[in-house]
Amino acid sequence: MHIFHFRDSPVTLFTLEQKRKKTLNSKVYRTKIIFAMTAASLLTQSGPACLAVMGEEQTEMPEVVVSGEKLITPTRQASETVYTGSEITSKGIEIQGAKATTSVYGTLDMLSGINVESADSTGLAAEMSSVRVRGVKSALGALTVEGVPNYGGNPIGPRDYLYDLENMESVSVYKGAVPGDIGTGVGSRGGAVELRPDWPHEDFGFKLKQSIGFDSYARTFLRLDSGALPVTGTQVSGSFSTGEADKWRGEGTLGPRVNANIAVHQPLNENISIKLWYNHNDLEQHLYRALSWADIQDLGANYDKDFTTSLTGDRVNDIYYYDNNRGTYQNDDLMAVLEADLTDTLSLTLKPYSSKEDVEILQGVSRGGGITQKRFRDIERTGIIAEISRKTADFNVSLGYHLEAVDMNIFSQNYLPEKNGGLAYRGYGMMASSGNSYINSPYLKLAGTHGIFSWQAGLKYFNFQEDDSQGYMSGPGPDYALVRTPDLDRDATEYDVLLPTVAASSQLTDEIELRVGYGKSFIRPYKYMPLVSLYSSNRNTFLAQGIKMQNLFDGYDIEESHTVDLGLRYTGAWFDFSPTLFYGTHSNLVCTVYDPRVNLNYDQFVGEATGYGLDLEMNAYLTDDITLFVNPTYTSMTYNKDLVYAGKTLEADGNQVVDTPKWLLKTGLIWRAGPLEMIPMLRYIGSRYTDLENKGEVDGAAIVDLRMSYVLPNILDTEEMKLSLEINNLLDEEYVSAINASDDSRQGVASYYPGSPLSGMLTFSVKY
Repeated sequence: MHIFHFRDSPVTLFTLEQKRKKTLNSKVYRTKIIFAMTAASLLTQSGPACLAVMGEEQTEMPEVVVSGEKLITPTRQASETVYTGSEITSKGIEIQGAKATTSVYGTLDMLSGINVESADSTGLAAEMSSVRVRGVKSALGALTVEGVPNYGGNPIGPRDYLYDLENMESVSVYKGAVPGDIGTGVGSRGGAVELRPDWPHEDFGFKLKQSIGFDSYARTFLRLDSGALPVTGTQVSGSFSTGEADKWRGEGTLGPRVNANIAVHQPLNENISIKLWYNHNDLEQHLYRALSWADIQDLGANYDKDFTTSLTGDRVNDIYYYDNNRGTYQNDDLMAVLEADLTDTLSLTLKPYSSKEDVEILQGVSRGGGITQKRFRDIERTGIIAEISRKTADFNVSLGYHLEAVDMNIFSQNYLPEKNGGLAYRGYGMMASSGNSYINSPYLKLAGTHGIFSWQAGLKYFNFQEDDSQGYMSGPGPDYALVRTPDLDRDATEYDVLLPTVAASSQLTDEIELRVGYGKSFIRPYKYMPLVSLYSSNRNTFLAQGIKMQNLFDGYDIEESHTVDLGLRYTGAWFDFSPTLFYGTHSNLVCTVYDPRVNLNYDQFVGEATGYGLDLEMNAYLTDDITLFVNPTYTSMTYNKDLVYAGKTLEADGNQVVDTPKWLLKTGLIWRAGPLEMIPMLRYIGSRYTDLENKGEVDGAAIVDLRMSYVLPNILDTEEMKLSLEINNLLDEEYVSAINASDDSRQGVASYYPGSPLSGMLTFSVKY
């Protein structure tokens, strides 16, 4: 029987410090360590000869060619002709530091139009971030590897912590219209991210990175490329990493995180090749405690507030015990890519894949007088994306099909915390049995070029078939045996939507391009678990009115968005300039509604919103050695009508959507002097509202980071040997980072994570 099938959704080079103690919270002590790390990173400048002791002669410094190096470039899918996305290059990923080695969202932080906030700066904290793309949660968007979707339920959306980003060549982001060949999984309202793997290299290669830092942070990454083997031409790469850190506040650790990746590229002949890609990620972590609205009214006094370190025997308080708030996360992903050139103009691509997620999260909850709940996710997805394309000099056509079978088992168990540290089992809240659900999604794309004009159009059909389920509830103790409960049953349901896209561009001069695009995006129904929990807790009230759980799910629907982009791109000798005006309408948004029959509030898909604004990406090449990047954003995302809660009208019409700053700015300066590189960066996040009536406001903040690196002399015949230092939150700003809130959150309901204080990491890397 499938259970609760709901789709909501030690290599250490040297030691910087031992286990963090309370004294590490001292700002003075942190500052001293920062200065020590800075001195270590710059020490190589004063005596480069001392670094050549392993050779008979001092090795000449390698020439560093960096003029005009790109951090963000325009991108498009292989069969398209109009650049509708932005690509973060490997250099753009590198300068964002530790967070961008293990978190996909960490790589997006420099892009305009995207606000990335996290509970931690190491990139090791899973599912404790808040990311919005033009005001829409990234959880409502797509994340793919080579177009193959990555997602799950409870919470819905992508798992951004599964990959070592050193194994990715680049990261592409589509904030507006999403190309049809990108597998959208649950949806694309929050944009789409495509990871493009750094497939095995033709030449032998070796890469090692060792990082250490504040809060006992340590990470080791190793990658080996075989090069093309004799006779067969087989290319193989394998990587392994391990990482761990103490939480910067409270007791507990982030990690250990262990990641392994194997990739194979096998040419079969000059026209056919096959690639295999397997990724394993295993993570353990303690959770950070979210702060309340009352806590952040005196943020300085509560900045280090976290879970308790001892049990009291009072279950109301012991839900806040740190070891009752932790999780284990294991993911395995396997993908193959078969590419065949059938003729000079006709090609076939097949991408079969399989994904497995096994997660257990222990978390204290206040309901029922205080219980500890263990949430389980057992998710298996198997699918294939097939595409046939014909490309000529003036015209491209692509026809594809995405098929996926999903077996998503999500359920929870209740426990009472005991003073001895144990947990007393108290049964399931509710369970349901179900079978597989299916995604069927054919798509057609056309593209062409005529003179200075390029165009493309696409149509995608998304169909989701959700299986029926039978409900159960736990009976009385001591065994809490399951009891069949028909009013908890849900019918099989089918959701579908047509998704057109169209774009055009004109190359007015060698330097100036104009483009315009339109796309429809969606997110299939989500927030299943909150509705199930509410019905279960108030079951008798609903039944007295003749309302079964299926009646509540009858109001579930697909959220839809229509987005138009108008952009200009100027590429000159001294600067690049790419502004984009965007406008979007959003309908069928999930919102809390009031039901007077039962005097209760619950989620239904009835909301509407409108968004518009300006993204700007700009690089200025001030000299051969100095590059300035400036990426500001203005976003207006407002509700279209008032909402009703508990019989009262809440004034939401025209208000800014929760957790969406109107102004964002990411800017920095890249300065190079021979082998030395320094990159000061500033990220400004404007004020945000925490409720739909815009009564609660969180102040804006300006965060300064610093990146430094020094390319060491070319000893031992290395391709590159480098020492890097990153300092995060250089001014030790106390600010609210991630806000945990729904779009329709009311005053006082949201929760908050403070941003990490001053911290630093030092990395030694070598590449052959």
